[in-house]
Amino acid sequence: ATVNLRALTSWVGIARLFAVVLSCLTFSLVASTGDFGGPYGTWCMFTWCFCFAVTLLVLLLELLELYPLLPLSWDDFTSAFSMLAALMVFTSSVVFPTTFISSPCNSNQCARQAVATTASCLCFLAYAVEVALTRAKPGDISSFLSTVPGLLKVFEAYVACLIFSLLDEYNGEPGLEWCVAVYSICFIITLLVIIFTIGRCLTYIPCPLEKVLVGYNFLALLMYLTATILWPLYSFRGRNRPDPCGRNCWWNKHLGVTFLTIFNLIAYLVDLVYSTKMVFL
Repeated sequence: ATVNLRALTSWVGIARLFAVVLSCLTFSLVASTGDFGGPYGTWCMFTWCFCFAVTLLVLLLELLELYPLLPLSWDDFTSAFSMLAALMVFTSSVVFPTTFISSPCNSNQCARQAVATTASCLCFLAYAVEVALTRAKPGDISSFLSTVPGLLKVFEAYVACLIFSLLDEYNGEPGLEWCVAVYSICFIITLLVIIFTIGRCLTYIPCPLEKVLVGYNFLALLMYLTATILWPLYSFRGRNRPDPCGRNCWWNKHLGVTFLTIFNLIAYLVDLVYSTKMVFL
């Protein structure tokens, strides 16, 4: 192995170093409070620890120039991971203070939670800077997942995961079951595209893949359009918001699914526009 100091001194390397330090600071402060129980706290701790470990591994592999030995597309992997890490840390930066910080915040534990939230927000900015620095320039398609359509694929898959985490009380309603089928089908296909891209398997597919992806984006857009209409129609028809409506209230979960469905609808629309432009123009 040879040492490549540019992996640490380049702008991308500096952004990764900041992400490693800030994620480590965040989960250390939260761990010191001992208040991170439940599914939301577990998710936040997993996010910070996972991003810390993978980013540190990426830095070491690039520092020692060992990444060419891996049987994957390194640029696609790092682009996809930085986008995923930015989304995960952003979600945790919103969920953690909303769930665990109470008002008034005048205790030592609350102060550490507030500092951890600040560090998490800065960590998100570090990953966002990395995404911006590694994004493919116009006309450069050597790394698909660093292009706008590729980054949108990661966004679409992650939003679908958030939707799955909020699904509740949809059995017995054909409209809601169709929406769940839409989320599942689009998630599976998008995830396969990401995995095959990183694993360098797309070249073995005997068809014009770029045009196939444009067709898939169009179908996914139509499917999400139906889900955007049917999910709120069947979820809230004849059902008022419970009072009180706590943290695990079905109404809040269904409202969250509604907004996430709209976000993915917009993402597939932008994805279709960019993919069409790249392939046909």
